[in-house]
Amino acid sequence: MTTNKTLLDLEWPRLLAAVRARSVAPGAAERPIALAESAAGARTALAETGEALGLLAADEPLPLRGIRDVRPGLERVAREGVLDGPGLRDLALTLEAATGLGRFLGRRRERLPALHAACAIDPTLERLTDEISFAIEADGTVSSQASPELRRLRTEVHNLRARLVSRLEEMIHKNAAILSDTFYTTRDGRYVLPVRSDAHERFPGIVHGTSASGATLFVEPRGVVTQGNRLKVAQAEMEREETRILALLSDLVRERHGSAAAALDALEHADLRNAMALLGQELDGLILPITDEARVHLLAARHPLLILDGVAVVPNDVSLDPATALVVSGPNAGGKTVALKVVGLAALMARAGMPIPAAPGSTIGYFDPILTDVGDEQSIEKNLSTFSAHVRNIGEILAAAGPRAMILLDELAGGTDPAEGAALACAVVEALVGRGALVAVTTHYEQLKAFALTEPSLRNASVGFDVDKLLPTFELVADVPGASSALSVASRFGIGPDVIDRAREILPAHARGFDDLTRELGDARARYEAEARGLEEERRALGEQTARAERRTRELEERDQKGLGEEAAKLRDELRGARDEVRRVRKEMRRRTREGDTGAIEVARREIEAVATATEGARQNAEVSVVDEDTTPPISIDSLTPGTKVYVPRLRTTAEVTEVTKGGGVKILAGAIRLTVRVDELRSAPVLASKESKQAPKAAARTAPSKSSSSPALSSSANTVDVRGLRVDEALSMAETFVDRLYGASEPHAFIIHGHGTGALRDAIRAHFGRDSTYARALRAGTREEGGDGVTVVSLR
Repeated sequence: MTTNKTLLDLEWPRLLAAVRARSVAPGAAERPIALAESAAGARTALAETGEALGLLAADEPLPLRGIRDVRPGLERVAREGVLDGPGLRDLALTLEAATGLGRFLGRRRERLPALHAACAIDPTLERLTDEISFAIEADGTVSSQASPELRRLRTEVHNLRARLVSRLEEMIHKNAAILSDTFYTTRDGRYVLPVRSDAHERFPGIVHGTSASGATLFVEPRGVVTQGNRLKVAQAEMEREETRILALLSDLVRERHGSAAAALDALEHADLRNAMALLGQELDGLILPITDEARVHLLAARHPLLILDGVAVVPNDVSLDPATALVVSGPNAGGKTVALKVVGLAALMARAGMPIPAAPGSTIGYFDPILTDVGDEQSIEKNLSTFSAHVRNIGEILAAAGPRAMILLDELAGGTDPAEGAALACAVVEALVGRGALVAVTTHYEQLKAFALTEPSLRNASVGFDVDKLLPTFELVADVPGASSALSVASRFGIGPDVIDRAREILPAHARGFDDLTRELGDARARYEAEARGLEEERRALGEQTARAERRTRELEERDQKGLGEEAAKLRDELRGARDEVRRVRKEMRRRTREGDTGAIEVARREIEAVATATEGARQNAEVSVVDEDTTPPISIDSLTPGTKVYVPRLRTTAEVTEVTKGGGVKILAGAIRLTVRVDELRSAPVLASKESKQAPKAAARTAPSKSSSSPALSSSANTVDVRGLRVDEALSMAETFVDRLYGASEPHAFIIHGHGTGALRDAIRAHFGRDSTYARALRAGTREEGGDGVTVVSLR
């Protein structure tokens, strides 16, 4: 298990204190904050905090006002104790907050499943709250409405006191000469007057006390003693009734003790998650996914305590696979230990359910135990040196290490002979990785850095150092060992140049060579990263140019579409005018037929044929064909020749191919509109009925009797259109085209199936055909047999 030493090494208590400081519930300082004991538990905790974080972002935080410190009172009730009025009032307020939280979560259970499950609150506690609130006033006193007997006794006490006070005021007026002042007061619950000590024998009564100077005696006048006795008796009876009511309410609380305690637990749990969410907001933290493997992948991670301290933190990326070790090297005060603590705190925060200050894309595994060896463990009491204390701790860590362990070691095997310490460090890291642990270690040992270069399961990293400024950069650089730069650091902190130069002379050549090599490697990496940043900026600029070009293309296409739509609308208007003319001539022809004017009939027939011939082309181009685009087969470019009829889905009309270009484009003519499209934008044109078959209904229309308002509405596939599933604008266009076709064929009725749904499509269709429609004489909802309110029946003019 994770030890207390680990928590202290990583300063975990400071982070918990930051959480508790953002809590609103009383007793937060004493409340334990547990670490999840499984990956599933950690995921649940993170989900709860994530939901609280989402509520804060939406400006609808958890309702946590009104919580009082009632846990001691609940414990007293459980031991057969009785709560006083203020205690009951606080309990009622707290239970009211709990049931309010329950209602809040219940209304959002789909959005907040984790919090709703974690904070289950018995809604029947509202009845207990109501009972207490009815009997206890806001100031904690028992209400007179708590019982009729209490109301009677309080009235009696009030009347007795009023009569007593009236009698005292009369005595003050009559005996002003022997009184020290003109007021009455109480001593030991008895009403008294302030009588001068030199005149008390002239004022019979019971002395209940004296002033500090002895010049005044507080005397209960003999004439009000009986009244005072009656008042005391009535007050005692009233207090007994109040005590009885408090005991009764305490019994009710005792009966619901389990539910009340659970509600308090739920409130405190919600408060904890809310406090973690508030801290997460301040840290700009994220809820990280818990991976199944014991892996660390932190992007732009920052130390949470440094953020809270107001330090300008340098974010760093840290990645570690299971059963691997990260060897962090570099100068003193360069941030090596901070890097270790960032990793350890992230693992602890994930188990506690806290947002972690890292960038999107970060993930972390579940680690248990998390073990550390950080800081100076010298113990005079146990007669242990720093090195001995470290070695003892390392032994305990080796014994506990396993596949889910995270081991963080600062200056491993330091404080002893460098050669032996380096060898021990290499062996310890190798053993820990061999046990399956994830390890991060800081070091100045060149041998351990070199070991990490040769072992596949070890990886170097370094904290940066600006040689020119002699300052650490606090930037963690992966896969590059770092130079300790001890002489540069010493120079920065005041060691003279003569001493530094002499130290460089004494330094062995191989040591200077290793430091120079690591610096050159770091410089090369910096150049590579600068070039990579330049390429990334160029890629981003190119992407922006591409996006601008795509936006311009879409704008041009939308402009073309708008022009096509306007042209199609113009053609449809022309077609409607022509059909109105045909309809007028047909009516005139029927009138002349009834009058027997055969010459006029022949003239009218020729007019009809002329109009029909003139408008046929417009009809074909303006008509919006009802085509199922999903089932209409695509077209092969090989099958296209000038004159081929095709269907254009985005224009919702047919067109004629005029040319197939060498580049694979197809030039088409749709009415008066010419444009070039891709072949994948075309479909096979629907097969049109033969000219002879078209003439049959026309002839039938000429011989059929004229329709009247009493004509029965019979639906068929010929006079029914289904617009379900279309957008409103698409449905209106299809319905109007269909009705226009029936209108031209002198059909009496059109059936439009739009379904029920939200009613928006139905309302749009009825509004469209109900506003001075060219076609509609009347419209109605379908009968039950016709489809009910999911169908609109249009009676044509």
